[in-house]
Amino acid sequence: MTDTITIDFSEIEPRDKYKIMIGTIVPRPIAWVTTVDAGGRPNAAPYSFFGCLSSDPPIIGLGIEYRADGRSKDTARNIRDVGVFTVNIVSHSLADAMNTTAFPFDEHVNEVEMAGLTLRTGIKVASPAIAESPAALECRLHSFIDLGKSREIILGEIVAARLRSDIINERFHIDPMALDAVGRMGGSAYSTTRDCFDIKPPTL
Repeated sequence: MTDTITIDFSEIEPRDKYKIMIGTIVPRPIAWVTTVDAGGRPNAAPYSFFGCLSSDPPIIGLGIEYRADGRSKDTARNIRDVGVFTVNIVSHSLADAMNTTAFPFDEHVNEVEMAGLTLRTGIKVASPAIAESPAALECRLHSFIDLGKSREIILGEIVAARLRSDIINERFHIDPMALDAVGRMGGSAYSTTRDCFDIKPPTL
């Protein structure tokens, strides 16, 4: 049996906890979140502290780090102010554009324009969707969870999904090859979801 190393999280720094988490909890899906502020100005930013938590009700969770000075990032502030957001799925062809929107631009800079992307009006929410994305999940704010000074947790309820027609069939099954989503690994590394395999559920 291979030797193991035990790390007591109460004895290491927050940054080291972060490095262990992002290196082991992989690949992480990327929520490419679009919002609008109270004045209607759009914002886009990717977050890999993201996951689906419930299907009834359909709840997703975002973990958004605070700025270095302790203020909320534009995405979190907009969600608080307006109460809605849209999660766009990042396909492999959009990885570079997504990376552009990760840059900490000034709050008045339009990240979507900088990345050469197109916005389209939301169906049921005020926040727009990224037109080039294969799937967009429109959400209403469910609740915030305050974890302290590091990161705020946002729960959103999906109220509508806009999907490219070639990725979904009449039984609502999504074709992972057509979606071609990318995931986040540790550091600057990403992964594709093209190498899939099936395992049949166990039976007695």
